[in-house]
Amino acid sequence: MALLGRLGALLQRAVETEEPRLDLPAAFTDHWKGITQYYLETTDENKPAKETDIPWRLKQMLDILAYEEKKQPSGETGPCLEYLLQHKILETLSTLAKAEYPTGMRSHVLLFFSRLLGQMQCPLLHYLNVYRPVQKLLHLGNDALGSEPEKEMMQLIAALCTKIKQDPALLPYVLEGKNVASGQKLDQAFQPQGATAEPALDPVEQDRRLCPEEASCEVRLVEPASSAPNLVTSLISLCKSKKRKVALKAQENLLLLTSIDHQAAALALARDSRLCPLVADHLCTLCDAIPATVNPADVTTLQPVSWRLQGSCIEENAFPGQASLEAFFAWLDLCDCLVKEAHPVVAGAVSETVAQRFFQGVLQSQLLQMSERGILLSTAVLTALVRHIRSPALLQELVGFVLGTKEEPAVPKDSGHQPQHHLCSQLIERCNHLSDEISMATLRLFEELLWLPDQRIMQHLVLDHLEERSYLLRSPPGQEESLAREQEPCEDGLELEEDPYFIDGFPGTSFQVSTKPGVPAPKQQAQPEDVKEVVSSFLCLVPSEAKTSAYLEEAGYDTYVHDASVLPYAVNLQVTSVLSRLALFPHPHLHEYLLDPYLPLAPGCRTLFSVLIRVIGDLMQRIHRIPNFPTNLLLVRRGLMGLVPAEEQQIGHRTLLEGVVVLEEFCKELAAIVFVKSMREVPA
Repeated sequence: MALLGRLGALLQRAVETEEPRLDLPAAFTDHWKGITQYYLETTDENKPAKETDIPWRLKQMLDILAYEEKKQPSGETGPCLEYLLQHKILETLSTLAKAEYPTGMRSHVLLFFSRLLGQMQCPLLHYLNVYRPVQKLLHLGNDALGSEPEKEMMQLIAALCTKIKQDPALLPYVLEGKNVASGQKLDQAFQPQGATAEPALDPVEQDRRLCPEEASCEVRLVEPASSAPNLVTSLISLCKSKKRKVALKAQENLLLLTSIDHQAAALALARDSRLCPLVADHLCTLCDAIPATVNPADVTTLQPVSWRLQGSCIEENAFPGQASLEAFFAWLDLCDCLVKEAHPVVAGAVSETVAQRFFQGVLQSQLLQMSERGILLSTAVLTALVRHIRSPALLQELVGFVLGTKEEPAVPKDSGHQPQHHLCSQLIERCNHLSDEISMATLRLFEELLWLPDQRIMQHLVLDHLEERSYLLRSPPGQEESLAREQEPCEDGLELEEDPYFIDGFPGTSFQVSTKPGVPAPKQQAQPEDVKEVVSSFLCLVPSEAKTSAYLEEAGYDTYVHDASVLPYAVNLQVTSVLSRLALFPHPHLHEYLLDPYLPLAPGCRTLFSVLIRVIGDLMQRIHRIPNFPTNLLLVRRGLMGLVPAEEQQIGHRTLLEGVVVLEEFCKELAAIVFVKSMREVPA
């Protein structure tokens, strides 16, 4: 036992004395000299790097640096790392990578840098002899890398983004090599062992120096002075890679970089990099790449495209131009996610740049063109943007683009005043275009806009024009109450029975209602008997001889909803859809204008009810000239509902008969809306 104990002690002392004998600096130096010696002695210039000992020596150098750091006291720099920095090894390697000699050297250098930054725990990017060669490698992004080094470049950028996420103050070093605190170029060579870099300032102090007048200043969108490739340009370039895995990894790191919760880093991204113009310009490029021959209906029916899944599967029955459309909407989805998740400074800057360069610079000219096919395609694209964008900042820019930034209403109040926002006025005029297709596309656009949670839309398009309630018949002061009880003729000369129904205020509405002198204020709540009369007024608009729904199913308020979900009613259905959406909106002025059949109207004014009366009067004169009108009307309804094959129907006056069906269902829908809105007013 004593002998075994002595042998164990001897072995332990041997292990303890053997470890210090490992000369790490000498081994590290030998490996580096072996690499440089290759360039002095090689005679075969065609031999690729992977067939030399360079990759092995680079890996040995990495292992030595990692091992040295583990054994080194915290906060101190080991001799191998000192040698790496003092002899500018990274500078030399970046030069060899640029020369791409021997062939494939660039990939091995990129791999060495990414592993060095990923494995070392001590901060390295603060050193001039580290971040400068890193920038030199990033500058290679403009070179023709080919498909082989893309993966290694992405690994380097991912390592940089991870380090920046851990220490956001590093971002300005990587972008331009500037001190985040003072904004001056760093002239900091390697510091001796034990020396530490100048401590970074806290974010508040950084913001004050970056923007002395106000720490939370707005970002001015100016083109960065330097257009040299850097982290952002290289990252976005890889986002466009044809290799799906590389592009996906790049897009994930782009979102990681822009979501860093650090004011100074966000300002550096928004002001000192080309992030905003690069993101917006690529969206413009992809939009321009959409073929003009794409069917607008394909844009409308295109399923939502996710940037994560774009290009993951190829459909066999793809329509012409589908790949271009999906590429555009995938990048749009990436922009939307970026703005939603990014720091508010970055989100605002990207949104504003997209509005300037894409909405105004590209899309506006396409929307205002004269070609009917071009108008249909651009309107379909705009409608898809309204439907797909969900980030508040970008959605706000989109709504501002469509409506205009001015405070004035979109439609002129008198014929002598021209609206300042030409696009919005053009879109409104197209709702009643000579081309039914353009009318439908534009109405579909406004219907999508009305669903957005932005108060400016209803205010600008509708409520501004109802604010003064100029559609009401004015009365002298003191006669407002008697006016509501008087029987007033509508513009068609038809007498409407008395009904004092007005409705005011709906739960949850945030709009302020103002009344003008001489204008009767809407009453606070409708009585049940008033609601019943209004509902009956809309249900009885269409004469019984023009009704067909009762022959196919039970009549009720849900009939229209069922029918509307299966019938393709073209323009008429689109018009009624928009009007129904407006009628549902909880604002008293809009409610009385659209849903009060007995509103006393000012001369020359029309309401929805008075227009419906005129339309039905004209309809009744025309249907008497149609042979077998009831039978043919029922056949048309059955055909629209899919109960009768279209090829079996040989019916004249089809458009008029379809219009009768739509009108009947629309009146039922309005009656249902009045009833549902009145139920909200009944106390629980």
